[in-house]
Amino acid sequence: MDKYSPLRDIQVLEMTEALAGPYCAMMLGDLGADVIKIERPDIGDQSRKWGPPFVSGESPYFLSVNRNKRSLELNIKDESHLDIFWKLVAQSDVFITNIPRMSSLKSAKIDPDTLAAINPRLVYSAISGYGHTGPKASRGGYDIVAQGESGLMALTGEVGGPPVRFPTPMSDITAGIYSLIGILSALYSRDKLPNGTGKGQFIDVSLVDSQTTFLANLGGSFLVTGERPERMGNMHPTITPYQPIKAKDKAMIVAVGTERLWKRFCKVLGVEKSLMTDVHFASNPDRNKNRNKLVPLLEDILRKKNAKEWINEFVENGIPAGPINFPDETLTDDHLIERGMIVELEHPLLGIIKTIGSPINMSGGGPSYRRYPPRLGEHNEEIALELANNLRLKK
Repeated sequence: MDKYSPLRDIQVLEMTEALAGPYCAMMLGDLGADVIKIERPDIGDQSRKWGPPFVSGESPYFLSVNRNKRSLELNIKDESHLDIFWKLVAQSDVFITNIPRMSSLKSAKIDPDTLAAINPRLVYSAISGYGHTGPKASRGGYDIVAQGESGLMALTGEVGGPPVRFPTPMSDITAGIYSLIGILSALYSRDKLPNGTGKGQFIDVSLVDSQTTFLANLGGSFLVTGERPERMGNMHPTITPYQPIKAKDKAMIVAVGTERLWKRFCKVLGVEKSLMTDVHFASNPDRNKNRNKLVPLLEDILRKKNAKEWINEFVENGIPAGPINFPDETLTDDHLIERGMIVELEHPLLGIIKTIGSPINMSGGGPSYRRYPPRLGEHNEEIALELANNLRLKK
């Protein structure tokens, strides 16, 4: 491990499945933490069985969010296994769980109070559908439920069409990122702040809360005006043109977010004496009001060239624009590859596997990719030996 890895001295116990918790723990592992993934014996993380596709019996879903971890099989309903878990808690910095009910955590003897008594410095991160307070606290929740309840799905899709789920587990990823922020803040508070207590904290992050923050400007508009936001498809509620727009061969993205960019855009299109001087399009509010008239006029001009030609011209003139890629085009893009966003790790069963890297770039040492996603229970003996040696050293 790079000696500058930010979390190189941090040990994390992850007892989560699917995506939000594993994603959070993977990001901690990328930043140098020693992540021990605790899994049910013979079963493991439920996402190990999610597919197709499968590659040599391995699920790409699981592989995508579980690098930089070690797998330990424990059945915490077994007293001897629970004792091992408690010993690991005693020497760890972070515990992550996605068991949704506090009553279940208490019954299993892995609740915040129990673990804080074992290790007061432990940062306890709980990820759940609805959180551990409020009238819906006892409900379970999956990503798609949070997408629906947070108000985003009702606004996604074409005008007049049905609500549309975001194609990847957006709520899980969002909750994982917010949990990471909470964990890093609690570690800093514990160890660095002058008035820090030296103790850990309980962090309660829910999928619904996390996804609700994505309402952002739309939510802000409702809170100020009391008016329900409308589904607008690919249009932006307050900027025009800021959307996919058709060229000769296909649609592309054009983002004209300021009056300065609008003037540049009009010059590239050669409409300085027509559209640029038209009172209906004189300002951004005017363009928003008259977008149904403006967009067809723009498309009549843009149909004269292919999308790639227009994008090159826009970019040369400082106008934000880009293609609408399929994932295979994105994940083979030279720019992303140069940025280190495609990670290659050698897996004992699969050979070289690729996963999407961390977007965090740090000049003084940052993410590193050291371990392939583990096979179930792969590190049982290794961790047991380390635990035994640590206990001997303390005596």
